[in-house]
Amino acid sequence: MRLTVLIRPKAGILDPQGEAVRGSLGTLGFAVTSARVGRLVDLEVEAADLEAARTEVERMCTALLANPLIESFEIVEDDA
Repeated sequence: MRLTVLIRPKAGILDPQGEAVRGSLGTLGFAVTSARVGRLVDLEVEAADLEAARTEVERMCTALLANPLIESFEIVEDDA
């Protein structure tokens, strides 16, 4: 089963990469007022069903993939 994890800085957490992207886009003439840079992780897991797969991926996120103090994560089913 394929799942995608979207990891983003939590609101209020400094995001230097996002600020650099926003500034660079502004320099290029794009009207961007805010940018946040995160990560995307595609996982293929063995599980009996979607609920079991999501539970396992959530455990992966809290154990390794995301820092719960400064990042939030969202798990989405990959339709591919």
